[in-house]
Amino acid sequence: MTDKTPDQLTANMLRKEFYVVTTTPARSPEIAKLLPEHLDYQVRLEREGKLFGAGPFYEEGDDVPSGGMIILRAQSAAEAREIADADPFHKAGLRTYTLRKWMMNEGAITLTIRYSDQSVVIAD
Repeated sequence: MTDKTPDQLTANMLRKEFYVVTTTPARSPEIAKLLPEHLDYQVRLEREGKLFGAGPFYEEGDDVPSGGMIILRAQSAAEAREIADADPFHKAGLRTYTLRKWMMNEGAITLTIRYSDQSVVIAD
């Protein structure tokens, strides 16, 4: 138990703003056709520093995605929406999405960088 106030407990937290796009796919064979274009777009966003993370959601026990999540670095909701709207799946009407601002406060990432073989390992 702590005697600190919530303000004291959160004073040093990261408080980094991101925008989270949660997607719902239309069940359509067209998704498979546009998947390479979508993935190219995601990789481009990653290389531009706009994509923090992305990937599909699966319901427990399923092996077919039920949706997805894209976490964007953007200066505003308008910029995040512009990025989301440009996704080939969204432009083609093959996915709908919701957009939310997300404040990341807690968490950690562990990286191992090996100079000897120039490898990088991200811990699970």
